[in-house]
Amino acid sequence: MRASLTGLDKKTLGLWLLVFFLALSIPTAVLIRHAYSELKWEAFHQHRVLAEELSMRINGRLSELISDEGARSFADYSFLNVAGDPSANFLQRSPLSAYPLTSAIPGLIGYFQVDTQGAFTTPLLPQLEERTNAYGISNQEREQRLVLQNHIQQILSDNRLVKGGEADSAVAGESLAGRPQRRDKPVELSATPATVADTPASMSSVGGSAGFAAEEKSEEQVPAQAAFDRLNAPAGVREQETRQKTIGKLGRVEDLKLDEHYRVDSGDAIQEPVVSRVAPVPEKRARKERSALPEHTAVFADETREATAPRANRVRIDIFESEIDPFEFSLLDSGHFVLFRKVWRDGQRYIQGALIGQQAFLEGSIKSLFGETLLSQMSDLIVAYQGDVFSVFSGQPSREYLSGSEALSGALLYRARLSDPLSDVELIFSINRLPWGAGGTLINWVAAILVLVLCGGFYLMYRLGAGQIDLARQQQDFVSAVSHELKTPLTSIRMYGEMLREGWASEEKKKTYYKYIFDESERLSRLINNVLQLARLSRNAVQVDLKPVNVSTLLQGTLSRISSQIESAGFELNLDCKAEAGESLINVDADYFTQIIINLVDNALKFSAKTDSRIIDLSVGLLRNASVQFSVRDYGRGVPRDQMKKIFKLFYRSENELTRETVGTGIGLALVHQLAASMNGQVDVVNAKPGAEFRVSFPIVTGESC
Repeated sequence: MRASLTGLDKKTLGLWLLVFFLALSIPTAVLIRHAYSELKWEAFHQHRVLAEELSMRINGRLSELISDEGARSFADYSFLNVAGDPSANFLQRSPLSAYPLTSAIPGLIGYFQVDTQGAFTTPLLPQLEERTNAYGISNQEREQRLVLQNHIQQILSDNRLVKGGEADSAVAGESLAGRPQRRDKPVELSATPATVADTPASMSSVGGSAGFAAEEKSEEQVPAQAAFDRLNAPAGVREQETRQKTIGKLGRVEDLKLDEHYRVDSGDAIQEPVVSRVAPVPEKRARKERSALPEHTAVFADETREATAPRANRVRIDIFESEIDPFEFSLLDSGHFVLFRKVWRDGQRYIQGALIGQQAFLEGSIKSLFGETLLSQMSDLIVAYQGDVFSVFSGQPSREYLSGSEALSGALLYRARLSDPLSDVELIFSINRLPWGAGGTLINWVAAILVLVLCGGFYLMYRLGAGQIDLARQQQDFVSAVSHELKTPLTSIRMYGEMLREGWASEEKKKTYYKYIFDESERLSRLINNVLQLARLSRNAVQVDLKPVNVSTLLQGTLSRISSQIESAGFELNLDCKAEAGESLINVDADYFTQIIINLVDNALKFSAKTDSRIIDLSVGLLRNASVQFSVRDYGRGVPRDQMKKIFKLFYRSENELTRETVGTGIGLALVHQLAASMNGQVDVVNAKPGAEFRVSFPIVTGESC
């Protein structure tokens, strides 16, 4: 591997590792993205099912309310109707005449009826309002009922559905375009034989049981009710009026900024304007019923008669067969909803229905159910009518107030229309944030671990490769340095040896040559010892023989080895050994300790050779942590701060091999560090200004002196 890294530099290594990293990270990112996408689809479909179920619940609730209203009799829209068997001649107040109003329909304002002539009535008050006391209605309640009745009439009048107030009577005069009118012939029921005598000749008496006449159809027009026919007319008829409705609108559905990529990618996209319905609903048809009502003239006359007259002889009951159309639902220009039906009786058409407040109705029937589900926490429910957005319900407070459809955004989740007669009402669910669920947390952890492993592996591999490149270069530098260190003294020894052998040197020169040969041989010995020691450390074959040694004795053996080395270099040795330190015992290997001091002195001599202060300080002292510190200081240029940790690395040299001015192989200080560590010692270096001071400390064994 080192041979293959020899020709590489760190930049090339980084590029290769980057390619390797991308080759692993890109497929991993694709897999994680695919896993996220699968979770998104799963979460999307789960919430889509929730939205579909919620839409069915909303539709079911509204259908049930409208079905209950559709089951009401024609007579319920009158103040009085007949209870039970008509022959019992018992009158009671209509259930719709209760006040205050009690209804399951949220936002209900009140019920109303419009006859063929356009006359407006409600079940709140009898025909003769001044006689309300006879029905147990106080004057205060009568005023309240009258206010509500006038309010209902005013709303209908403002929307040009009935006459009165500020209603536009011209609209009421328009004819019903091509709509055939149905007529059912009435049959009168006489409660007792006494009432039969009072029956007009124009009516048919059938005794105590009801009978039905043959049904007849007519093509008569109903001009006073034409406005109701225009409410749910085809789009072309009311297009202009629909565009003018602005009350409560937030814009058009087609203007919504909803992202449909979930539905498109999953194959669930629905092309406009086709929108899925909540559930198939069977077609509703008109129903027939038999209704009984007291004749108004009889009731009015009864109110003026004496109370002593038998009531059974005073009220005449009319029984009619009526045909009732299904309810229709529409939005008025004022923003109110109207639920109405058409009833055919006695050749006349009646409009019966209820007026509903828009926002209260939507909040009570839709928002309440939406708020009970988890969908409200991460989605919006948009309610539209005939393509116009009227309400947006959300669990997020920041989205409570919207100025228009352009403020609505998110991913389209589900879209459906309600069943008839609410088929113009559309529910649109949009997702603001799609939760991942438990699987998302697992994928997040897996993704984080993979990122850490890939990045950590890339970094470690780069560091390892860069370290190997540095090591290979350092080994090359070491071989070059060793070759230089060996060649120079050997060449000198050989040259001086030949001169001595040939007798070319005088007696005075011989001593100089012998000394030079000795010094160079000592230098070669130190170099060879360092190389051998390095080889043993590389093979972990170092055998440390630790023995308690007196510091003074240890110094005496070491000084004899370094004195000649210092003197040969032309330096002076200053020794400073504290008495307490000299008497201490430390556990060291004497040979290894001597080699440490020799290497430190040799390093000090090399890096202070060109200084004026040719002094080497060797000091010994005690530290507070019960250890003895040996310091070797020179007065050279010191050690750069950024290299203080690097100089103890193997083969490291602060100088370039081609331009360096000092000798050495780059293994001396590395051996110092490793030998000190093997004897439980510590090595450090500080700049003494001038020079550098290398410190080696060993723990004290005992305080006994030698």
